[in-house]
Amino acid sequence: MEQTTHDGTVLTVQPGLVKVQMQVLSACAACEAHARCTFSEKKDKIVDIETPQWQQYHEGDPVTVIINSGHGLLAVLLAYILPAVVILATFALLFSLHLSELWVALITLVAVALYGGILYLCRNRLQQKFTFRLAKRG
Repeated sequence: MEQTTHDGTVLTVQPGLVKVQMQVLSACAACEAHARCTFSEKKDKIVDIETPQWQQYHEGDPVTVIINSGHGLLAVLLAYILPAVVILATFALLFSLHLSELWVALITLVAVALYGGILYLCRNRLQQKFTFRLAKRG
């Protein structure tokens, strides 16, 4: 399986857990004009990484965070594609039943909230699926 890597710095180390700060760049941040462009985006992300080798890391250590690319596609599916499908399907179904626009909007919002609630209830299972690994850098 393909992997995506991000460079980061260890912020804190606790038994079984390493907190890493990564600078995540948008796709256009690698462009030569990104310094003058308002569309490029650079954000600092902090991730908690559970690892049994937590003792080998110390605050300030440069590390590489490794993520399986297949998990990224699943995350996009769960966070963007499925909610859009829920919205469109609910909206189309309710409009075909000739409900008023207010009811269509309210019920569609409830459907999206239910989807979010289901994701929340499944969060422990999803956290096991979306795991990060750490590797020390030079």
